[in-house]
Amino acid sequence: MPRVKGGYKTRRRRKKLLKKAKGYYGGRSKLFRTASQAVDHALSHAYSDRRKKKRDFRRLWIIRINAALRSLGVSYSQFMNALKKAEIKLNRKMLADLAYNDMKAFTDLTNTVKAHMQPS
Repeated sequence: MPRVKGGYKTRRRRKKLLKKAKGYYGGRSKLFRTASQAVDHALSHAYSDRRKKKRDFRRLWIIRINAALRSLGVSYSQFMNALKKAEIKLNRKMLADLAYNDMKAFTDLTNTVKAHMQPS
């Protein structure tokens, strides 16, 4: 059987993969096989981390809201329940932004919501 050198299509496929590996350290950016493994690894992390990012930010927002509420003497779970009862439709991202950047507005919101809290 004659030897096949690959030619245009093989070179194009390899160049496309090496372009994705640009900036990687050492052989990971220059050698096709190691670059292929590095790119596969990187792409799988990129996929899963796009989902993980959503979880991480939600956790951060909850931590910021909770910290601001504790300084006002309210627990996070009671506040969120009262917020629903008051029919105030603010998501955690907006609440965390208020707590972080505009504490006065957040305090006013908390005082408004306190009327809907059950006495404990």
